[in-house]
Amino acid sequence: MWIADGWKDYELIDTSKGEKLERWGDYFLIRPDPQVIWDTPRVLKGWKKRNAHYHRSKQGGGEWEFFDLPKQWSIRYQELTFQIKPFNFKHTGLFPEQAVNWDWFSDKIKKAGRPVKILNLFAYTGGATLAAAAAGAQVTHVDASKGMVTWAKENAIASGLKEAPIRWLVDDCIKFVQREIRRGNFYDGIIMDPPSYGRGPKGELWKIEEEIFPFIQLCTKVLTNTPLFFLVNSYTTGLAPAVLSYMLGLELKKFGGTVEAGEVGLPVSSNGLVLPCGASGRWSS
Repeated sequence: MWIADGWKDYELIDTSKGEKLERWGDYFLIRPDPQVIWDTPRVLKGWKKRNAHYHRSKQGGGEWEFFDLPKQWSIRYQELTFQIKPFNFKHTGLFPEQAVNWDWFSDKIKKAGRPVKILNLFAYTGGATLAAAAAGAQVTHVDASKGMVTWAKENAIASGLKEAPIRWLVDDCIKFVQREIRRGNFYDGIIMDPPSYGRGPKGELWKIEEEIFPFIQLCTKVLTNTPLFFLVNSYTTGLAPAVLSYMLGLELKKFGGTVEAGEVGLPVSSNGLVLPCGASGRWSS
């Protein structure tokens, strides 16, 4: 398992009864997590002194219960700053477990010894975009949600990366890559964090089990002849790490390199456990 253990402003404190207790900067949040199927005593004071609690509904969805929490605040990871805002379906605008992947590809960008162009697809609020830009890459950030791209720009400004070479695009990822192929634009690295299910800005339907492999095939057509890496993240239960590695291996074997895959996780500070938080497949030259 790849463990995101470099955080100071974020902490996964405890897990019990389908929920996790987290510290985001100075604030304590309780959120549901389907991996937490054990029932352990909630003895830590954060469980009672939480600043917000997301309650999942038996009918689907859920809602936040706020006690003492600002609408927005900031946390840092190394030189990056992120705006945190609790919003729909338990999210905060950041997946802290992805820091372990940021560290991985940032090291490759810094050691490349040449200009590097990165394409970040389904780019959300820009964690990977900012990590790549801070490492010295030129980044194209693509997401179908205008609100998420706006949020990512806020994070860039907060991180001192307002003038960094980042191209911000609100677009359907598949259609964007198809146009890049026609334009003859190429990238040294690709990052993708596709949803399990979603719709593009014009209602385009995405189901990961049906779309992910053809999309990986498509994306290989915008790689340079000497690519650095290809990273695929998944939060879909049915896509095991081995499946991610097989897909990357099949499509990127012409470039040589190595493929690896594994779960990503967050350390639980109260008991030394590691909470699984999805999977990643990595190809690198």
